Amino acid sequence: MATSNRFSGRKAVITGGAAGIGLAIANRIANEGGTPIIWDRDAEAIEKAISSGAAADGAVVDVTDRDAVDKAAAGIGATHGTIDILVCSAGITGPNKPLIDYPADEWRKVFDVNVHGVFNCNAACAPYMVKNGYGRIVNIASVAGKEGNPNASAYSASKAAVIGLTKSLGKELAKHPVTVNCVTPAAVKTAIFDQMTQEHIDFMLSKIPMGRFGKVEEIASLVTWLASEECSFTTAGVFDISGGRATY
Repeated sequence: MATSNRFSGRKAVITGGAAGIGLAIANRIANEGGTPIIWDRDAEAIEKAISSGAAADGAVVDVTDRDAVDKAAAGIGATHGTIDILVCSAGITGPNKPLIDYPADEWRKVFDVNVHGVFNCNAACAPYMVKNGYGRIVNIASVAGKEGNPNASAYSASKAAVIGLTKSLGKELAKHPVTVNCVTPAAVKTAIFDQMTQEHIDFMLSKIPMGRFGKVEEIASLVTWLASEECSFTTAGVFDISGGRATY
């Protein structure tokens, strides 16, 4: 793939950036001249990403811990000067169970990571962008947040919340100018599949007209446009990348 310098001088935080979609995004930004900084729970995977050149820096950060997120953001401000881009890719699926059988503690865990984690990171990083007069935030939601997947109520509801958060914050920051958008992929085969039952995986595949799962590189391609200077009049938007699954 040809490289460019469209992210030259830009500092990008990618949560969940040590694997899967997040790592593909970090690698793409690095290849296009940017400085990807990954936040993840896996210290070994962070070091591997840095040594491979997919990331310039990284830190072990629990996105559910607001104090830890604020501290990590302040560290980037001190070390790298500012935060230009935030991509929130960290997420979990939770168990595949009917709502009436869904454990309350698992429900809270899904919302802690998928919603509160996005809130924490958006709220901690946006002030740096506002101060600098430039910023791009991209939150990873899911087509499940628009359509709802059976036996995945917590995941579906949490991703719907990410869509609502994105639309609200995008309007709040529009005049600064900082853009805030989200993408709603159909299923992409990554390690997150390990959290799902085979029955649920088969169901998701059956809903995709193209008859295949998405690739991390395809998601990264869309996300990096939204994270670029070219995305200058698009905010509070929701972008499907679903192989034809999305119906609205």
